[in-house]
Amino acid sequence: MRLRVDAHSPIPIRWQLTEQLKHVIEGGGVVRDHALPSIRELAGFLGINPNTVARAIEDLKRSGYVEARRGKGVFVAPTRPTRPFPTLRAAFLKDAVIRAAALGMTPDDVAMGVLSVAGVGLAAVRGAVAVLLVECSPPELDFFGRELEAQLPVRVDKVLLRDVATVVRRPAPAGQWAAAVTSFAHLPEVERLLAGKGVPVIALLAEAHLETLHRLAQLPAGTRVGVVASAVETGHSLEHSIASAALPNIARVETCPAERTALGRLVRRVDAIVCSTSTAARVRGLVGPTVPVIVDDRALNQRAIQMLGAILGEHDGDGGPPAPPPPARRGRSPRLIRAVSGNGAPPGRRRKGSQAVAP
Repeated sequence: MRLRVDAHSPIPIRWQLTEQLKHVIEGGGVVRDHALPSIRELAGFLGINPNTVARAIEDLKRSGYVEARRGKGVFVAPTRPTRPFPTLRAAFLKDAVIRAAALGMTPDDVAMGVLSVAGVGLAAVRGAVAVLLVECSPPELDFFGRELEAQLPVRVDKVLLRDVATVVRRPAPAGQWAAAVTSFAHLPEVERLLAGKGVPVIALLAEAHLETLHRLAQLPAGTRVGVVASAVETGHSLEHSIASAALPNIARVETCPAERTALGRLVRRVDAIVCSTSTAARVRGLVGPTVPVIVDDRALNQRAIQMLGAILGEHDGDGGPPAPPPPARRGRSPRLIRAVSGNGAPPGRRRKGSQAVAP
């Protein structure tokens, strides 16, 4: 593989490596179902931190380019995700690089120029754009904040739901937040608290990883799946994500908190369990050796990430307010964007006039 990273580039090394590996995989540089070099090997070859390589590999897992196989390593996925019109995209990029080289532009010049034209700008790439994140518990704030900062060039201001009213009353510069982000359960309240502030509100849904769905698909027909989470909202997100995948071998999906009594009842009713890292030890202490325990710490819905990225692209990165949204359709709030997994919104959350966006 021909890989090169530039520590002096304004483009983060993680992004450089992720996009280069995608290009190598798409071009057949590593054939389907074959292993990638280990994280240690890639880090040593490129002279970079192994943690940076590990995060790039996680990006590839989320987008479906690779999959981890326990005890064996990371392999190129048997079925690669196809970006829109890959042949036309490759031709366009080749033409752009040739034209840029004729003008004396470096690859970094091209990359930063594209970001600038898109309205993101160098300041946004370095994290100058602020996003307000609202959740009901510190673990949820940490999860969503970590995921957003890993996938977008933003600074996340984390606020507990109970503190939002106090925070928004404080004097703040105009355009302090390019957008507000929360989960479906808190969407109506966050919208109400930010009414009149000119801040678009985006609802994010956390989904099961593709690797989890792949493992569930290998289980016998009629399998009953239990989802265990430390927070009720987390459990319902995973439950809905698995149910929306409509795996033909899964007969039922149900969830419960990681509280011992409820967990004990769930264990007796299901054939496999999906849980987070924080609850895995407790779950394994209750189930027998024949019950598969799949650890899944969730991934953000990618369509919602794209929608947030589009809003950030309207923000010029200098503290000014975002551009106004397009005119609202009848029955739709102009400042509210809903993003969901699968074919519909989570149970009990879909309302007349809302916009459902499938990944």
